[in-house]
Amino acid sequence: MKGDPRVHGVLNALLAHELTVVNQYMVHAEMCDNWGYDKLAKSIEKRAKEEMKHAEQLIARIIFLEGTPVVSKLNEIHIGSDVPKMFGSDHSAEADAIKNYNSAILVCGEARDFATREILEHILNEEDVHIDGIEAVQAEIGQMGIQVFLSTQIA
Repeated sequence: MKGDPRVHGVLNALLAHELTVVNQYMVHAEMCDNWGYDKLAKSIEKRAKEEMKHAEQLIARIIFLEGTPVVSKLNEIHIGSDVPKMFGSDHSAEADAIKNYNSAILVCGEARDFATREILEHILNEEDVHIDGIEAVQAEIGQMGIQVFLSTQIA
């Protein structure tokens, strides 16, 4: 099925973002693992895998719409030097994703591509869960202090 070029464009922009955050989250997970924060590493790695599934869904949809998925383009990756900075970077990435998915959903509606819009709405809901989880960790750090929080992340 031939898709609207505007939809191809927004899907590839979303794909670049998803591939970027997969890399960012994997680096953050490995850093936490290296520091001995096993629980935190597993949590971040799980989020990275969910983002990879989003990328797979976008690739599948682009191909279905007879477009070409661009997997060689990444956005700027923001690696935090400590746990609070990691979660700050991750929060920014998720906030950007939410903004971008909302914009892409509008483009799909204008192009009358309601099936793609539905896929993006589903991913958007998962991005909302991600940012909620990040904000929960940031709140825990704020309430407990970083040292106490990190002591809870050792397996």
